[in-house]
Amino acid sequence: MDDIDDVGVFLGLDVGKSTHHGHGLTPAGKKVFDKQLPNSEPKLRALFDKLATKFGTVLVIVDQPASIGALPLTVAREAGCKVAYLPGLSMRRIADLYPGEAKTDAKDAAVIADAARTMPHTLRSLQLTDEITAELTVLVGFDQDLAAEATRTSNRIRGLLTQFHPSLERVLGPRLDHPAVTWMLERYGSPASLRKAGRRRLVEVIRPKAPRLAARLIDEVFDALDEQTVVVPGTEAAALIVPSLAQSLTAVLDQRRLLEKRLDELLEAHPLSAVLTSMPGIGVRTAARLLIDVGDGTKFPSAAHLTAYAGLAPTTRSSGSSIRGEQPSHRGNKQLKRAFFLSAFAALHDPDSRAYYDMKIKEGKHHTQALLGLARRRADVLFAMLRDGTLYEPRTPRLA
Repeated sequence: MDDIDDVGVFLGLDVGKSTHHGHGLTPAGKKVFDKQLPNSEPKLRALFDKLATKFGTVLVIVDQPASIGALPLTVAREAGCKVAYLPGLSMRRIADLYPGEAKTDAKDAAVIADAARTMPHTLRSLQLTDEITAELTVLVGFDQDLAAEATRTSNRIRGLLTQFHPSLERVLGPRLDHPAVTWMLERYGSPASLRKAGRRRLVEVIRPKAPRLAARLIDEVFDALDEQTVVVPGTEAAALIVPSLAQSLTAVLDQRRLLEKRLDELLEAHPLSAVLTSMPGIGVRTAARLLIDVGDGTKFPSAAHLTAYAGLAPTTRSSGSSIRGEQPSHRGNKQLKRAFFLSAFAALHDPDSRAYYDMKIKEGKHHTQALLGLARRRADVLFAMLRDGTLYEPRTPRLA
């Protein structure tokens, strides 16, 4: 951040849930504020206005812009202050230069203010992309909760179907994310109800939701019903539970679809969206996760740092003369690792990615190892794309 020449006071905030600790310094290093203040708009606005009246332009700096630091930054903008944040890694490194080992809110606020005053190059300006990332963080977190709930509910339905009618579960279980299947289970949640409705009636009622699938699906359902003639004890109780679970699953899946639309809108507004989505296998949710955890990539000195942070860098275990070879890392950002892994799996339809995966299989790697290798390679490529601002270009590897 370069535009600090007109700043009259540097206000570092160590943010908290209920209170923040503020530390204000003039350009000459004179302390003009060092107190706790409540996390409320009136108190924050009063402080910003008071400092601005006395010292002129106020630069407000926090170390957590997208969470509990969101309110003070928003109020600061409304009050006409400049805003910035000090990345956490820079904050920890700078704090080591100050005397004392104790970590207190007051010390952290003082470090933030002094770093902004003496090392403005360590600061990051808050721009539109940061606001988009903040909204993405909230939405992706909620989407993950919904995904977990959908998985739990689906597993419960499949468990009940397996217990009382395994053949029917084999037909419907893998398709529970299809609106036609959940709609049918909401209304005909037992083998008896499905038989009573009849083949023709079921085809007619689900055809609007599954024009191509309807006839084939109902044929498979009735073939499965014909495989089992006995009624397992407890089936009637399950017939009461399955429709309720199917209704809950439908609501969760509908919420995820609405969230996906909003995520797509936010991604369209982000300047890095085209770069990320140009890589095969990266969809809306994966791109959102990458923007949250990787951003523009500048916080990683090299591609190796990114792969290590994502837990994709292999580790070698050795003791004395015993070397066990490379093992998958169990460290790093697990959510980011999962995003890279799933996007690698989704990219197997891409000739370049498939060729690399097949090369690893020929080297003796099993499926998961080959996918992890592909994920590492894709992380390296993504780092270069973000660094250079270029779109994805396929490059088929040579077979050994």
